[in-house]
Amino acid sequence: MTVSTESFRTGKTTGSLRTEKSPAARTAARPFRLAFPPVSGTLRPRQIAVCTALVVAVFVALCWNVSIGEYGIPLTDVARALTGSGDPGTLLVVQELRLPRAMTGLLAGIAFGMSGALFQTMTRNPLASPDMIGLTQGAGTAVVAGIVLGWDFGLGTQALGLFGALASALLVYGLAWRRGTTGYRIILVGIGVSWICLSVTDFLLARGGRFQAQAALGWLVGNLNGRDWQQAAPLAASLVVLVPAALLIGRLMRTLQLGDDVAKGLGTRVQAVRLTVLLTGVGLVAFATAAAGPIAFVALAAPQIAQRLCRTAWPPPLAGGLTGAAIVLASDVLARELIPGTELPVGIVTGVLGAPVLLWLLIRVNRAGSGG
Repeated sequence: MTVSTESFRTGKTTGSLRTEKSPAARTAARPFRLAFPPVSGTLRPRQIAVCTALVVAVFVALCWNVSIGEYGIPLTDVARALTGSGDPGTLLVVQELRLPRAMTGLLAGIAFGMSGALFQTMTRNPLASPDMIGLTQGAGTAVVAGIVLGWDFGLGTQALGLFGALASALLVYGLAWRRGTTGYRIILVGIGVSWICLSVTDFLLARGGRFQAQAALGWLVGNLNGRDWQQAAPLAASLVVLVPAALLIGRLMRTLQLGDDVAKGLGTRVQAVRLTVLLTGVGLVAFATAAAGPIAFVALAAPQIAQRLCRTAWPPPLAGGLTGAAIVLASDVLARELIPGTELPVGIVTGVLGAPVLLWLLIRVNRAGSGG
């Protein structure tokens, strides 16, 4: 706020009273409006810069992931092969043998990261993620039942994962309902449902045969080994629908950050928005889990990392998805290179890296007094 010093000395209001924003505030958000098409919104330069940097990081991690193997390929040759140029041998190895695995990891990371951002924003709690509130466990139980008991009904893991995640989500939502739902009740009920699903999964593994149990365990850890276009293609098709939906409902969720009462006062249909977010997040989790398994802690850590990179008040869905993709691809490289001659499941690496993040979030939430 600036006022002319002459006005204080003479008692005359010769100066103008106006409010000035700091340089950081001026560059934080820039509103825009287009006449045709009639679109308006807010540009956030820092988020654009962070997302651009993350896209570059994801592309480098993708090329690095494709380049390693028994037949090593230079990164430049991988980049050329991705555009369709290069010698036929390199094209065959890159596009047919290694790219499906890398693309499955990339798409699963995007799905887990965006779903975590949706649930953490909806519940206003950084600990709320699909693997904390029972969604990935529900998808895992359904897929394991299909593997061990043969109850797939010809649907495949994609449909089974979607059914399991949706069933667990509806169970959590129904049990948490008491004249409406709150983020606190969803988290508490979700933790209980996750343990129920884990118990059922353990029972199925104990009941199943040796080879069935091995197949289910390899999938439950979160694994990209042996993934091909049969897993990547359905996941890509689902993201074509779910990613735009997640970005569109992001604007509606911002009012939920102010609390349910304030959101209702602003005209937001709180329960309808919360249910829409729940269904969108379930779809992202289900298809990603069915394709790559329940890769641990990606949905928990990626949104928090993206939020701190973008310096926003809530986890940004797009940046969270790109961060999740970078985490999964980099973790897969570590899983393949950490122990020579052994390819660890990617879920083991993300679990080791994500456990400290969970502890840090628990300590931070407790100090902030928002643990409940």
